[in-house]
Amino acid sequence: MHKRLKNIKFNELIIKETDDYVLVNKPPFLSSLDDRANSKNLLSLSKDVNEEYQICHRLDKETSGVVVFAKNADAYRNFAIQLENREVKKVYHAVVHGLHKFEDFESDEPLHTSSTKSRVDFRAGRPAFTLISTLELLKKHTLLKCFPVTGRMHQIRAHLTYHEAPIINDPMYGGQPAYLSELKRNYNHKKWEEENPMINRVALHSYQVAFKDLNGEVIEGEATYPKDFSVLLKLLRKFN
Repeated sequence: MHKRLKNIKFNELIIKETDDYVLVNKPPFLSSLDDRANSKNLLSLSKDVNEEYQICHRLDKETSGVVVFAKNADAYRNFAIQLENREVKKVYHAVVHGLHKFEDFESDEPLHTSSTKSRVDFRAGRPAFTLISTLELLKKHTLLKCFPVTGRMHQIRAHLTYHEAPIINDPMYGGQPAYLSELKRNYNHKKWEEENPMINRVALHSYQVAFKDLNGEVIEGEATYPKDFSVLLKLLRKFN
């Protein structure tokens, strides 16, 4: 586990709280649920505050951003129904390789999912739908906004790769690391040291979620970028 996660507290992650829900900003490299490698995860942290808390959805371990917790069974059921009916709005930001001008682009290729990976499969795949828009064009990369209408495993990653826009540092889906030497002229790198990538994980962040509470009122929360994602964008903008 990363050093900065060792002493992390659930209350430090809270973005918004109501009578029935808690929205938190999950750091990268912290599992949503139990993983065999480490007992500390987002759900276990929540139990330190209240045993009744239930996690409503999950993010991949490397993915940062907003996650919703329910404080009681009725709230959990309310969110689950909206999730099943595709009424929960989830917006992700991704930094991808190449320059891409997407404007409410509809990626509707069906996805076939194995135990570890999804891929586009027009014969055996299940329906999947992602809306994609460009937020910012950089020198060799693009910041995208992605809205997954369906909720297939690795849906955004698989759809972006299919459209030749793999996410930075996502080797499972063809995304290579991004290095400063690729952007900065006359980059002076010590020959005996290996250059570190600008971000050490998949450059994907769950930026926003919106849904209705038990009274039908909209709850919306936004998660600020973690440091590594912010630094990546700062460097890409600097040498744009």
